[in-house]
Amino acid sequence: MDLFYGTRRLYEEDAYRTEFTARVQSCRPGEGGYRIVLDETAFYPEGGGQPCDWGTLEAAHGGTDFRRNPETAPQFVRVWDVQDREGRVEHFTDGPLEPGETVRGRIDWKRRLTHMREHSGEHILSGILCKRYDCSNIGFHMGKEFVTVDFSRLLTQEQIREAERLANEKVMENVEIRAEYPDEATLAQTAYRSKKELEGPVRIVTVPGADCCACCGTHVKRTGEIGPIRVIGSEHYKSGIRLTVLIGEKALADYAQKSDSAAKISALLSVRPDQTAAAVEKLLEERNALKLEYGALKLRMLEEKADAVPTGQKAYVLFEAGLSVTEARKLADRLQDKTGFTAIFCGDDESGYRYVILSKERDVTAFGKALNEALGGRGGGKAPMIQGSVAASRREIEAYLRRQGIDRT
Repeated sequence: MDLFYGTRRLYEEDAYRTEFTARVQSCRPGEGGYRIVLDETAFYPEGGGQPCDWGTLEAAHGGTDFRRNPETAPQFVRVWDVQDREGRVEHFTDGPLEPGETVRGRIDWKRRLTHMREHSGEHILSGILCKRYDCSNIGFHMGKEFVTVDFSRLLTQEQIREAERLANEKVMENVEIRAEYPDEATLAQTAYRSKKELEGPVRIVTVPGADCCACCGTHVKRTGEIGPIRVIGSEHYKSGIRLTVLIGEKALADYAQKSDSAAKISALLSVRPDQTAAAVEKLLEERNALKLEYGALKLRMLEEKADAVPTGQKAYVLFEAGLSVTEARKLADRLQDKTGFTAIFCGDDESGYRYVILSKERDVTAFGKALNEALGGRGGGKAPMIQGSVAASRREIEAYLRRQGIDRT
């Protein structure tokens, strides 16, 4: 029978603790390895939107001094997942450890510190947004690349930027972050955020002037340890909004990457970095003017191409790489009274061809169906014009047209 063991949670007492000793209470096979329960642990289990800690457990066979020697070589197991199971913490490992044995745990500190900074930064940003704009935090997730936070109402970009500014001011104030279990009387008088009704002891995390929230996660001691907080995106989510946030070293990396990009753009445009937006706007205006000019020239070229086709020509087939379907339709329309059959193919052998076919003398619907079956195409339309695409080479298309008696190009 699998007995229940409670686990003392050392990370609640000291989030900066990276090593500890404990006794193995149980070890059983599990998905992908083993599940180990200790009498106490500094490993944070996944929960509250925060990922779990990773690290190792080291067993000292024959004693608890953990000194390396040939006779009592320590056994290491890798901790790759940690879950809370009804009051006990299960460590998912790649190897077994003996129940009753004393082990030393080591936390992946870089991962832990990143999560501490992100969770603390989220508290500040969420607390400010919820208080200033009368909304609730309804979701929170720390991902590998960024943090997402969901709120119960829509927020304007001005509101988000103001909250971001205030959050970074709170970071620079370097105030203390407190995590504690108040007694029942104190808790009853405390106004705190919580996503659900809580029973029993409640752990309250307080950032003076920014947030007071029920939370089981790990946090830094002072706000100055968090680093920059940067909202990089927002989208509608349910009836509210989801913010994408970078905090700490991830925000710094984002700043560095964007600064490098801005410097490269500045050099390419031969302007100062603060002038790049205006330079790009001017470049877009020039591009749009050139597109209009190009469109007019292309239309004139198509008209000249159509005018050069003699009236009464039996068939006209054109392959043109830079032609759009709209332009092909215009050309086919201009030719409908000059040829008995017009077929225009836009594209190349690598990406395939789109086609527009027009004829008043042939059943183009039946022709298109047969063409699609023979050349792996699709499309359709109503007489006298059809359009579609084929996954065939130009040589294959021309060979098929010749078999149909269409060889005038």
